[in-house]
Amino acid sequence: MPKAKRAKKVEARRKREFTYRGRTLADLRALDLEHLAQVLNARARRSIRRGFNAETTRFFDRMRSTPPEKTVRTHCRDALVLPEHVGRRVAIHNGKEFKEIEVRPEMVGHYYGEFSLTRRFEKHSGPGVGATRSSKFMPLK
Repeated sequence: MPKAKRAKKVEARRKREFTYRGRTLADLRALDLEHLAQVLNARARRSIRRGFNAETTRFFDRMRSTPPEKTVRTHCRDALVLPEHVGRRVAIHNGKEFKEIEVRPEMVGHYYGEFSLTRRFEKHSGPGVGATRSSKFMPLK
């Protein structure tokens, strides 16, 4: 394989630096909440403008106060993922259990509830005996 072709493959495999609407993660972390709201989408901007409720505020305070290597558990599914949360581990309650996730840069601007689904897909087997008229003629075993 020629050197130029090999170099091109290596260049293609390199991971690009994360940017959100033209801003790097360091730029996003440097912004205060008001300026961050101008960068985020309309739904997140509205949440920030209206203010966070007491539960969300407590969750954000816990995120700031706990060491980065510890997991923070929460029921607060309507909290925004902020740039300061990137790299942290969060366990989000889905109604039955806590699902642990690691916050990645791509999650900024989304809500925590999006990453812990509350419903699961139930795969159904075939119909049981007596379920349909056609099953009347099926052998039991």
